[in-house]
Amino acid sequence: MARPADDAGLGIDWLRTLAAKGPARLRAEHVRRRPASAVQPCLHLIALDTSGSMRQGGRLAWAKGYAARLIEQAARAGDQVALLSFGGQGVQLLLPPGPARASVTARVRPLGGGGGTPLAAGLVEAERLLRSARRRRGAGAPSCLWLLTDGRTLEQPAAPAAVTQVVLVDFDDPLRPLGRCAVWAARWNAEHRLPEPLSS
Repeated sequence: MARPADDAGLGIDWLRTLAAKGPARLRAEHVRRRPASAVQPCLHLIALDTSGSMRQGGRLAWAKGYAARLIEQAARAGDQVALLSFGGQGVQLLLPPGPARASVTARVRPLGGGGGTPLAAGLVEAERLLRSARRRRGAGAPSCLWLLTDGRTLEQPAAPAAVTQVVLVDFDDPLRPLGRCAVWAARWNAEHRLPEPLSS
């Protein structure tokens, strides 16, 4: 997700680039460009599962590191970011939508975990934030919802509507996977991704 230096007056089309990249490491052939006049910063809304099941096997720590890396990459790309968590403490907005700053990764590190998985409530709040941001930024402004979860809930959430791309990062237990994240991704027409290291 890092933004290479623009050349010849062209910018990176990050939605098309991420789609071309898929789960692979970012390479030059994945990069899709658009005219500089069309460049708009993307809003990356990160929804982080902090439920009790995420504490098992170090998955919450892994997910927090993934979220921090997303914020750092959004900052380098000149994009916007928002961060919310959902777990035993309910849904918490940790970072409202705004320009990404690498320094805000400090808000991710101390997050604890526990309790249930209010995924549906988390997605309702994500939808509210995305709709509000779309009104401010314009209907054509790109946005991406990054859902970081192990999928260990019986809720059957509806697909987020007010977003141009959804990436579901699957932190399910690899030894006893339930496979719910893959099912949701297929139902939502979203990208399903295992939490491999992000490209720098």
